[in-house]
Amino acid sequence: MTLRCCATYTNNSYFGQLDLLGRFNTGTISHQLLVGFDVNRVVENFQGFSNTTDLPDLDIFDPDYDIPVIELIADSRFRETLQSYGVYIQDQIVLSDSLKLLIGGRYDWISYRNERFDFGLLGNTTEEPYQNNGAFSPRIGLVYQPSDTVSLYASYSRSFLQTTGFNPDGRRFEPTRGTQYEIGIKTDFLDGALSTTLAAYHLTKTNITTSDPNNPLFSIQTGEQRSQGVELNVTGEVLPGWNIIASYAYTDAEFTEDNIIPEGNRLANVPENQASLWTTYTIQEGDLRGLGFGLGLFYVGERQGDLANSFQLDNYLRTDAAVYYRRGHFRGAINIKNLFDIEYANSSFNRTFAERGEPFTVVGSISWEF
Repeated sequence: MTLRCCATYTNNSYFGQLDLLGRFNTGTISHQLLVGFDVNRVVENFQGFSNTTDLPDLDIFDPDYDIPVIELIADSRFRETLQSYGVYIQDQIVLSDSLKLLIGGRYDWISYRNERFDFGLLGNTTEEPYQNNGAFSPRIGLVYQPSDTVSLYASYSRSFLQTTGFNPDGRRFEPTRGTQYEIGIKTDFLDGALSTTLAAYHLTKTNITTSDPNNPLFSIQTGEQRSQGVELNVTGEVLPGWNIIASYAYTDAEFTEDNIIPEGNRLANVPENQASLWTTYTIQEGDLRGLGFGLGLFYVGERQGDLANSFQLDNYLRTDAAVYYRRGHFRGAINIKNLFDIEYANSSFNRTFAERGEPFTVVGSISWEF
């Protein structure tokens, strides 16, 4: 009897980036120009092994583990190669003291290849050609400051993600595209000690693969998802040494087009409501100056557990804490995650596979800054 027993997995990633930044004026208008290039290459290898030793049947009521040493042979190997190149340009333009414009974009080239080398027991090899995609993604933003403490902004951007596979007629899939619109307001209070940001956004994702109604064994790119919501953030120093970071997000994320999933179904693992509060206090004077304490509350609301919306993940409230000491060049901290050791699910893949949240965890760190 031959059994598949084990495998090895490796991931090698290489990344490089080059940026050039320049400042110049055209009359009364100032520019901050950014030009850059980046490259990324990821190679993943999966090696499978089998044994060729004839193993006796195992009697669960009277097991005998005195068996020969198992000899392993490699029988298959998978290799995925993803490499991307990107060039980008961005100009931050100061039109006046109260009006600023940001305009830019980037072009990406992405290549993907999936190779399968079967040998030993399987005895065949498949080497797919590279799938190449490229796309331009623009970005534009505008900031208006009617006063020193208030800023209004609006932005538009596009993105793309390579989608691997083929249409029923043999054509490769087009990249999935994202389009986002965002508006917001930022205000400062207490002479800049406290800052709040309120933003609303609308994000649409198109070219999503969905089942072909004429041939369920294939997929076509007619799916669409939409996510929109409001985010509120408050940060600042309430009193000397006492800092807070508070946030709240409302997210309405659903399917707007799909051949299988009903229109209006919520996206999996996306809570409608989530909020957080992190506050720290650092002693400012005396022998204990530099000693600080932190406390955080993180709330995540109910989420759909799968795309069919057949079950929900419960909401949870997690508490974190920290004790730290900062004096001169010395830094030391003890961070506690999930202080009360609650049980919760981070996310789920289906009804039988969910990722549990971390239990009570303590992490200590010491550093010296030069």
